[in-house]
Amino acid sequence: MTESWKRPLDKAYDPAHVEEHWYSLWNDAGLFRADAHSGKPPYCIVIPPPNVTGSLHMGHALMLTIQDVLIRWRRMQGYNTLWLPGTDHAGIATQMMVERELKKKEGKDRHSMGRAEFLKRVWEWKHQYGNRIGMQTRVMGASVDWSRERFTMDEGFSAAVKEVFVRLYEEGLIYRAQRLINWDPQDQTALSDLEVDHEENFPGELFSFAYPLSGGQGEIVVSTTRPETMLGDTAIAVHPEDERYRALIGKTVKHPFVDRHIPIIGDAILVDPAFGTGAVKVTPAHDFNDFETGQRHNLPMITVLDLKGRMNNEAGEFAGLDRFEAREKVKARLEELGLARGVKPHQMAIARSQRGGTILEPMLSTQWFVRAKPLADPAIAAVESGKTVFVPKAWEKTYFDWMYNIRDWCISRQLWWGHQIPAWLCADCGGVTVSRGAPQTCRHCGSQSISQDPDVLDTWFSSALWPFATMGWPEHTPDLKAFYPNAVMETGFDIIFFWVARMMMMGIHFMGDVPFRTVFLHAMVRDAQGHKMSKTRGNIIDPLDLTAKHGADALRFTLASMAAQGRDIKMSEQRVQGYRHFANKIWQASRFALTHLEGFQPAERAPAPRLFANRWILSRAAAVTEEANRSLEAFDLAGAALTIYNFLWKEVCDWHLELIKPVLYSGGEEDKRDCRETLVTVFDTALRLLHPFMPFVTEELWQHFPARGAREQSIMASAYPAPDGLPRDAEVENDMALLQEAISALRAIRGESNIPPGQKLSALLSVNTRVDADRLRVHEASIRALAGLENLVTGEKLAKPSLSLTLIGERVSAYVPAEGVIDVPKEIARLEKELGKCARDLEGCKRKLSDEQFVRHAPADVVEKERERVTELETRLARLEVSIRDLKA
Repeated sequence: MTESWKRPLDKAYDPAHVEEHWYSLWNDAGLFRADAHSGKPPYCIVIPPPNVTGSLHMGHALMLTIQDVLIRWRRMQGYNTLWLPGTDHAGIATQMMVERELKKKEGKDRHSMGRAEFLKRVWEWKHQYGNRIGMQTRVMGASVDWSRERFTMDEGFSAAVKEVFVRLYEEGLIYRAQRLINWDPQDQTALSDLEVDHEENFPGELFSFAYPLSGGQGEIVVSTTRPETMLGDTAIAVHPEDERYRALIGKTVKHPFVDRHIPIIGDAILVDPAFGTGAVKVTPAHDFNDFETGQRHNLPMITVLDLKGRMNNEAGEFAGLDRFEAREKVKARLEELGLARGVKPHQMAIARSQRGGTILEPMLSTQWFVRAKPLADPAIAAVESGKTVFVPKAWEKTYFDWMYNIRDWCISRQLWWGHQIPAWLCADCGGVTVSRGAPQTCRHCGSQSISQDPDVLDTWFSSALWPFATMGWPEHTPDLKAFYPNAVMETGFDIIFFWVARMMMMGIHFMGDVPFRTVFLHAMVRDAQGHKMSKTRGNIIDPLDLTAKHGADALRFTLASMAAQGRDIKMSEQRVQGYRHFANKIWQASRFALTHLEGFQPAERAPAPRLFANRWILSRAAAVTEEANRSLEAFDLAGAALTIYNFLWKEVCDWHLELIKPVLYSGGEEDKRDCRETLVTVFDTALRLLHPFMPFVTEELWQHFPARGAREQSIMASAYPAPDGLPRDAEVENDMALLQEAISALRAIRGESNIPPGQKLSALLSVNTRVDADRLRVHEASIRALAGLENLVTGEKLAKPSLSLTLIGERVSAYVPAEGVIDVPKEIARLEKELGKCARDLEGCKRKLSDEQFVRHAPADVVEKERERVTELETRLARLEVSIRDLKA
């Protein structure tokens, strides 16, 4: 580390001043870069590429925190870490955003501009605004390798996408066909099943009407939630075993609006004879179940809607009407014709675009599809065999449920921005030519009248290649050899289907191995009340606002400490502020230590400590180091974070520093050196343990502590602590636990009785064994200093003095004579008043928990808090009763 990187340590902790200093230094020094030729074991995470249109939200902040903790930890453990960044071209989102901009600023749309000019403008927009989220990623301290940054439409990645498409087509795994697809009339594009939100209880109605039998011998009644689609009916289906209709199978009905006679067919798959009238209208071009029925019976498929959701010429007198307007018109005309047979409210299922919320239409369309099952089977086997594991493991069931029932994937989109499908359509023979380059003639008939398919590929098609296409595939690059398979794919559980499953399928198919060994799925970040964040609720918490106010370190530690597996994170600014106080606590503790280390040169090898407090804290450092590493290995970031937090705040600051202050201020030189050597070891260990979680403040402080021998360039280049490098002493930890219980009891008595901190007390400490009494006597000086005592008696099974303030512990009972310390009658009155309030509060909590409605309907965490409150109040009540009894004795 060059001296220029070290700067004076401010008295007050200012996260903005600390954090703005380090990132560019780290990056410029190449500390984030991976080396494909390194002999170190590889550890790679490819960052789930955020949309190029996006800006940092709390989900991104959580993702970046988790991945950076893992990367920094493994880097410090000596791994050759690659954290590869990039962005996704986000077809629909980007095209819509640029179109809105053009409409607003220039009054233009893409159709008036033409495809080439529009795409030029999108690229201009990308170059101007597309790096916004990259800059925000830097604010979070993410140690990604920017030299390897990728974009899903850069030249190399585009070549990989084209290669995958061509190979799959040549293998018969991509095909073009007319199928029923989800059509978005608003965005004018097909959507895959995963881009659809299904709303099961939409308030609608079930409308019944009659079809007259051809020849006028009766009628057959059907019901529908979408009366406008009857204009495309090509059959009436009944169950072949239904006695009511068996004789009608093979006959026809007359369509009331168009010149068409419709057959009555028997179909046991489509029809439930117990539902409705037992007769079902069949519209193969506008309903997925009806499409399958049409395939089975070779029915005509008549499309009655255009791509904008309006009725077309096949709809006869209703042509030109919007689909919802036509619904009402059709119902009215059936009423006029005397064919309406009633209507009743009905909770119907509708499909909406996940992006825009538009009600979708099943539409018959020629699209491109991936034959999914042959790709899914090896991906299923990989998880079943443990080649790839899910953390938490419960998500494997979700993965299997979808993969076992996978359907062919519609991959074509009617957009301009994206990877244009490398297929050329022949105007003469209708043939399709798929090619890596631009063909001049049709491969079927030799005609030159060919044009490239205008559609683009689903964004998720290119994203599915991310783990290997980012590393130079289809070339056999050093990066690909070194870092594939990736170590971990860390992402949200909501894109298991969209992305994780598809990466598994593509990775195994094209690389012959799984794309990653572990899939680590994080939970959702919600507001403090557990609600999903949304603009409509107005409860969005902006991570950039929080970093500006409290620092990235505080936000990162908040997210990591709350990222328990399987639990959503309830986020609030107060929590972030609390962890800023933690950073400040470390800052001030470090400054205190450094004042006693000025000019101190520690031994090259840490000597064994002599003093009790120093032996204890190093033993605890060993235990904490072991626990932190074990938690990180298990992807329990919350456990590791809280272990380190408790060590620094509750053990280093609250106990060790307090115990050694008398030595540092007035002890002998040998004892002072023992403390200084320990301070170097403890702070070096603690800051390295904490670094993956809070990189900025740990780097700043670590630079100021004296080093044992040569110093690494940065804390991130130093080794992550290992427990075998520190002494563990169970006996010392046992003795310290006894000492802590004694001092804590005396402090609790002082606090509960409102005795001023500066008032010296007399106290008795009674223990159950002579061994424990001897242990406490060794530390009487520390007890007096930390508990504020002038007199102390320690012994085995001592009698309780009369009129004493008491706290009975597991191993230690503490007594403080009250005479002359407090006004006893006044204290009894205060305690009795508090006892009454405590009893009332306890009764209220128990009453609430006895209410079945509350327990059944309140959020689980609210109920649990009430139960915890009952336990706290019962403990408090018992202690108050003992205190009152002892003062009255």
